[in-house]
Amino acid sequence: MKRRAASALVLGALLLLAGSGCRGQGKHEESPLRIGVAVYKGDDTYISNMTAAMQESVEAWSKENGERVYLTISDAGESQTTQNEQIDRFLSLDYDVLCVNLVDRTDAAHVIDKARSADVPVVFFNREPVQEDLQTWDRVYYVGSDARQSAQLQAQIVLDKWEEDPASLDLNGDGVLQYVMLEGESRHQDAMIRTEVSVQALKDGGIPLERVDGGIANWDRNQAAALTEGYFERYPDLELILCNNDDMALGAADAVERLSMDFHNIVGIDGTPQGLEAVREERLLGTVVMDYAAHGETIFRLARALALNETPEEAAEIKDQTVLIPMHMQKSW
Repeated sequence: MKRRAASALVLGALLLLAGSGCRGQGKHEESPLRIGVAVYKGDDTYISNMTAAMQESVEAWSKENGERVYLTISDAGESQTTQNEQIDRFLSLDYDVLCVNLVDRTDAAHVIDKARSADVPVVFFNREPVQEDLQTWDRVYYVGSDARQSAQLQAQIVLDKWEEDPASLDLNGDGVLQYVMLEGESRHQDAMIRTEVSVQALKDGGIPLERVDGGIANWDRNQAAALTEGYFERYPDLELILCNNDDMALGAADAVERLSMDFHNIVGIDGTPQGLEAVREERLLGTVVMDYAAHGETIFRLARALALNETPEEAAEIKDQTVLIPMHMQKSW
């Protein structure tokens, strides 16, 4: 497999923050806490915002509490093999805790086995391992959002608009909403759930639907833009574009702009700064805000608690070794 330059360990953030606090853990006393963060793709907008929030949380905590913290971020470049090598590197350097955004969620058991052998706790985030893998060790946790709820909220944005002003959606007046779906990765759990649940919620809400097309854009803005241009060329009556994330929604909006169209019935999920700006500008109909800042802070606080053998429940609200971050809708009207 061809590897990007990011295949080596990338120090996306290396924070050694001054402070006189000690770790209070015997041989680690006076040494900094070392957190290794492994992400599937460093230039993913939502992930980069989340890791930036982690950095900010580390800095704020360190300044307030006088602790020294190393936060090292590695970019797998969408290669699970590369990510496994980066995790091996963290473990060989005696990092205290791992925070892992898996390339392939089915590889969680392999990561857990390695970490458990080294007695290094793991916080998975954004891409949820299966529950059976989480339950194999009591020092493994997951921080994320409920994919089903995000899809229901996405549908609710459309349902609210339909109830208030159906003509703004039913542009051809035929009583049926012609739509396309821009999906994330093939076989990705969240992509499948968001796709299926949002459409079902619209049907349950009483909106007659006709899917005219759809495609996989791999969470990517440019791929989504290319697909959207083709959809409008083939389906001039297209009335709604549902997207599994904000980057793809922004790509659809880019295509609309290039085609000089007056169209903004595009709905995303994530609530990235770029997505929220597009909602304010009415380039998007709305998005589901998944609060990347809360994710970043929670991941750090939970990782710190695990590394220091503190009670995890004091760092976050946990159920079945899982922390779910609340979401809300952001609409353009």
